[in-house]
Amino acid sequence: MSVRHCAATTVVAVLAVSGCSTEPPDYQSILSTTPTTTTTTPEAGSEEALPIATYLERKGVVGEPIPADKLTDLTVTYPTPPGWKPFVNSNLSPGTRVIAKGTTYPMAMVVVFKLTGDFDVNEAIKHGYNDAELSENFNRLNASMDNFKGFPSSMIEGSYDLNGSRMHSYNRIVIATGAPPANQRYLIQFTVTGYADKAAEEAPDMEAIIRGFNVEVPKAPPPR
Repeated sequence: MSVRHCAATTVVAVLAVSGCSTEPPDYQSILSTTPTTTTTTPEAGSEEALPIATYLERKGVVGEPIPADKLTDLTVTYPTPPGWKPFVNSNLSPGTRVIAKGTTYPMAMVVVFKLTGDFDVNEAIKHGYNDAELSENFNRLNASMDNFKGFPSSMIEGSYDLNGSRMHSYNRIVIATGAPPANQRYLIQFTVTGYADKAAEEAPDMEAIIRGFNVEVPKAPPPR
């Protein structure tokens, strides 16, 4: 299965939850459809505007969804606040881990793809914003291309319209390399989503999930 086909299901079902960065978000601006930051959006139809999954597919890269708890050469985790429980939905890609508070939003999701094929990681991560920015009336609040835990990463936070509701969304993509000798590459998509008009109320839990998200190579056992 291609990366695009794996990722598309996840992105459509739970594209980005919102959250917060190191700076507290402006919760009033979350409700707005007018951009609060100056951004340069790639020209529609250009290669720069391709979602990351489409970009990787065009480079011949294949993605296989792997449950995060089944990884042996990489650790991908995030915390579960009190009152949050595992959420199951048949529309999600196989291996997707989702937790929610109740039966709908807010929710947090992580999906991991094992990547096969050669590609330029630094070029690929430049496409990390594009899925979120395709959302209806997307308003970017914050974004970063800084590495995450030493791995190439993109993070974008904003609000968008979904089925008549204004959503607050946080989306991080990490391209991580697992432990040697395999040095396997993985694409990790981590999202946290909630209703924009409840962003301030739900912020403590959502911020805790975002702060606790971690991607790392397991430490080698001590020599005997």
